[in-house]
Amino acid sequence: MSARGGEAPEQGGAGDDRELPWLAAPLRHTLETRQAHALLIHGPGGVGQFELALALAKGWLCEANDRPLVDRPCGRCASCKLQAARSHPDLLVLVPEALRESLGWDLGGGEGDDAGEGGKRKPSKEIRVEAVRAAIAFATTTSARGLGKVVVVHPAERMNEIAASAFLKTLEEPAGDARFLLCSAAPGGLLPTIRSRCQEVVLPVPPARDAETWLTRQGVAQPGVLLAASGGQPQEALELAERGIDAKYWLALPQRIAVGDATALQGWSLPSAVDALQKICHDTASLACGGAPRYFPRDRLNGDADLGALLRWSRELGRVAAEVDHPWGVDLAIESLVGQGREALKTPRSRGRSGEGLSLNSTG
Repeated sequence: MSARGGEAPEQGGAGDDRELPWLAAPLRHTLETRQAHALLIHGPGGVGQFELALALAKGWLCEANDRPLVDRPCGRCASCKLQAARSHPDLLVLVPEALRESLGWDLGGGEGDDAGEGGKRKPSKEIRVEAVRAAIAFATTTSARGLGKVVVVHPAERMNEIAASAFLKTLEEPAGDARFLLCSAAPGGLLPTIRSRCQEVVLPVPPARDAETWLTRQGVAQPGVLLAASGGQPQEALELAERGIDAKYWLALPQRIAVGDATALQGWSLPSAVDALQKICHDTASLACGGAPRYFPRDRLNGDADLGALLRWSRELGRVAAEVDHPWGVDLAIESLVGQGREALKTPRSRGRSGEGLSLNSTG
């Protein structure tokens, strides 16, 4: 995700091209209505949950006493500048080691549990108990600037079982004036007891017009295509563009998979390749059931593919998706999945009709 920590929209301040304009209203509303010591910001991934959490933290810690809370952060006071520099003494951002760089928050303040290992250990994708304990200790100390302390946890569902249990105790018995912001695209992965102790802030996908305007400012051509490709999630659409996947590439993908062209996914990570194949499978199956596609235009798909074959392919894609951390041979795994996709996407002989759908090889 192309998140940029510390650069969330500022009410009343000058922005930059990376700001997410659709967060302005949720930011103001949340500052005005949510007063609990713990908030859970959730919704689809790639719509700015992390940025909203940082903006809320910035608003709570803002020192512009001449303006009401709903009009903060000011972006100009010492507190706002400290947070923009990622050096605010009363803010702790807790993210997995593996996400620090991509989130722009790799200053060592998120997880302090890798010291002494010489950088040899693979960065963890989890938020581990050592990091949660450090956050709890942080929350119990006195605020350096007198406006309380804020802990941001992203993605909250990445806390492993032991870490989540330790965090729950803090939510049950909050320390002093500390406040907690949990971000999640999969709130079902959190302990129900953690969810029950948080006020929820739902962040939906932004209006397509706002998202496309923002993507255009980022230099994305034909933003509507990549926005559809990402399920309406603009940050995910931008990530596709930054990986070199443009509209032409995306629109050609179903036909390339339908003829078994595994080079279409050459250089992709296994999770990214599986995700793209699942979207092709989903849309083709939707057409087979008389529904509408979501990720691709209708004319790029074969509406006559066999539903049973598609369901078998879908099950295999789901199996691989559940085991992406397995030491697969990535190229071989992708080639196998594309081969299965080729079989699933072709038109059955008994249903083939000249001139309809894609020009698929129906002989296998």
